[in-house]
Amino acid sequence: MEPFSKQVAEKNTQRRSQRVLAAVPISVVLARPSQKPVSEKTNTLVVSAHGALLLLSMKLFAGDQLTLFNPQTDEQQPVRVVYLGPQQLDKQEIGMEFVKSSPLFWRIAFPPSDWTTAHEEAKAPAKRVTPPPKALKTP
Repeated sequence: MEPFSKQVAEKNTQRRSQRVLAAVPISVVLARPSQKPVSEKTNTLVVSAHGALLLLSMKLFAGDQLTLFNPQTDEQQPVRVVYLGPQQLDKQEIGMEFVKSSPLFWRIAFPPSDWTTAHEEAKAPAKRVTPPPKALKTP
């Protein structure tokens, strides 16, 4: 089987928006009618302007409505389950999409739509940015 990152890169050519491998800490809340809301903390595996892929232990079904909370920004977005993937130990891969596209929810810059791992910039060494010198404090 091919590495997960290569699978994601190849599928990006068929997607509405670029997918980015990113471990963003989030909380997921499921509130079904006449049941107590269930919450789970996790990290994303992949994010996009339209949703995310994550591992969850809560039992979900395609079409379930959830709320994603980003604790770094205190933002929340409604999502729906669109993909039920394979089990990994006691968790399942869950793909969810935002009810409304929300590219700013993740607070990351997505690569251009034509970017792939074969892109010229992907092969170039990373450029280090040197921070400006700190000003000395005087008593």
